[in-house]
Amino acid sequence: MLAPFACHPEETRGRLHEERMSSFRSPFQRDRDRIIHSSAFRRLKHKTQVFVEHEGDYYRTRLTHSIEVAQVARTISGVLGLNTDLAEAIALAHDLGHTPFGHTGEDALAELMAPFGGFDHNAQAIRIVTRLERHYADFDGLNLTWEALEGIAKHNGPVVAGVGEVLPYALTEANAEWDLELHTFASAEAQVAAIADDIAYSHHDLHDGLRSGLFDEADLMALPVTGPAFAAVDALYPGLDKMRRRHEALRRVFGRMVEDVIAVARIRLDAAKPQSVHDIRGMDGTVIRFSKPLFQELKAIRSFLFTRMYRAPSVMVERARVTAVVRDLFPLFMAQPELLPEEWRDDVLAADTHQLLARIVADYVAGMTDRFALQEHARLFQSAPPVR
Repeated sequence: MLAPFACHPEETRGRLHEERMSSFRSPFQRDRDRIIHSSAFRRLKHKTQVFVEHEGDYYRTRLTHSIEVAQVARTISGVLGLNTDLAEAIALAHDLGHTPFGHTGEDALAELMAPFGGFDHNAQAIRIVTRLERHYADFDGLNLTWEALEGIAKHNGPVVAGVGEVLPYALTEANAEWDLELHTFASAEAQVAAIADDIAYSHHDLHDGLRSGLFDEADLMALPVTGPAFAAVDALYPGLDKMRRRHEALRRVFGRMVEDVIAVARIRLDAAKPQSVHDIRGMDGTVIRFSKPLFQELKAIRSFLFTRMYRAPSVMVERARVTAVVRDLFPLFMAQPELLPEEWRDDVLAADTHQLLARIVADYVAGMTDRFALQEHARLFQSAPPVR
């Protein structure tokens, strides 16, 4: 039974290009399935989360991260009476726009695209599902429902340009075609997908950091949330072997985050008493969030991860190497767009300005997997990228 403030599939605003309703899937189930079967989703298998894809079989990639986010989103949505299919669809799509090499690749591409309207991975996800996936006879993109597009566009909150700022190109383009009401908050399902992302990466970055040896359990014993989790495991299972101890502690960290979000949501929903998804969108803040005490504790953990993991010397060396790959490939394709694959030729020929060409090149480079970007760099430059 869905709550009154959930997104009810029978009340969807529909799709930009009208289609016949499925006889066995709801509109949001159909959205989810289209995302799973998209080329962009498959490519996430070989895209960096923190560690470059080839560095180890056990580290998370963008694909495994997205699956974990979807699992958390379904759990929280189910407890709160929200539409689990829509939350799952948004969760699975939230990282489709990521470049190779994670945020490092995005930073490099954003710098290169600054003269041409910039680059943002959230906006790029919208571009992918509305333009770049080209498989259907009747339309470009996946023709997702309005609710799915809204959730992908603003799951992190309203998207409003500040003074002297402009909205990301891809969002402006999509919003001009179909108003996504970017100034409001998104549905509760989209908010769940956003916090599920926070929960998933906070949990698995601790796990991956331990496995990489960038820090150890003793370091985590000194932190909030993780320290009490290890202490609780030690009290229950004295002498537990290292890997089981690690897993038991981190799953308690995971559980605490999920339980906290559910408890806070119930309190806020009981106080606001929203009667529709429109009430959720019109609130003065998110209904799905961490409690203030846990949020502050998680800030301490993220600060630790930033220093000990994201900016660790070995990670920084690899960041410099892969930044050089993006910085080499983009200007090469701008100067010689004939190097792009044949299926991109029509787009290149239709690009009658330098800015449009840059957008096409950015689409191509952003779509690369880690391994393909490295292989293409080696092929085109006949050498390993220098560290700059």
